Amino acid sequence: MMLTPVHRFRDIERKPEYLQPEKCVPPPSRPSLGTMWFIRDGCGIACAVVTWMLVFYADFVVLLVMLVPSRDYVYSVINGTLFNTLAFLALASHFRAMLTDPGAVPKGNATKEFIESLQLKPGQVVYKCPKCCSIKPDRAHHCSVCKRCIRKMDHHCPWVNNCVGENNQKYFVLFTMYIALISLHALIMVGFHFLYCFEEDWTKCSSFSPPTTVILLILLCFEALLFLIFTSVMFGTQVHSICTDETGIEQLKKEERRWAKKTKWMNMKTVFGHPFSIAWLSPFATPDQGKADPYQYVV
Repeated sequence: MMLTPVHRFRDIERKPEYLQPEKCVPPPSRPSLGTMWFIRDGCGIACAVVTWMLVFYADFVVLLVMLVPSRDYVYSVINGTLFNTLAFLALASHFRAMLTDPGAVPKGNATKEFIESLQLKPGQVVYKCPKCCSIKPDRAHHCSVCKRCIRKMDHHCPWVNNCVGENNQKYFVLFTMYIALISLHALIMVGFHFLYCFEEDWTKCSSFSPPTTVILLILLCFEALLFLIFTSVMFGTQVHSICTDETGIEQLKKEERRWAKKTKWMNMKTVFGHPFSIAWLSPFATPDQGKADPYQYVV
């Protein structure tokens, strides 16, 4: 049988000398619970800052260009409250996705003592990552940006400056959903505001000059349309990935399924928490993913 490159790599990992535990230093002591997870990547930090600035820009145009000058008080209050609520939830989801440990495997745990503690039986196999010197759980992949192996890693997203993995996928999905919603809401309001300005005097429909108003609205329209398309696609692919219980990397590499197949509903509850509740939509609720051991080292 012809072996794929993935299978060849797996065969190399099956050789006892590949682990080379003598080359691994003991893992550092576990960080305290108060330690914050943050990736020091210049590109990712810049993308995260740009994300927040774009949301603030949209909020500025929505409030000061469209809603505050409006003569309809009820329209302004309802749309202002709705838009700012969704924007707050989007930024809160982004914050949680960026600062939550996505499921990093302890670094440098491929020591002789740890391997012996697994009490391997004849025929059992463990995989070692040569880059971070860790014994990898099943379905873990190494991220070159985070410089760690991440459990159920889907991809590394520069917009949240973090990997999307087992522990923060919920927040990433919520982030894409809320960004798509505020983008759609902004597009609708821009359309209504243009109609209102065409029917009325341009000098009365905004506190800014007509040329400035047009430029601000066109920029917001372009931003909202771009991010509506982008985040809608990302939201759809993430939900599909959750329902099929197959990460983006596993789909890309066409890895053979070695884990138990569950229903779509069970997969959703695994990511968003048990049981179904309004907490699924909250970036402040940490999903209860059960007591399953995340370190499935032995296959």
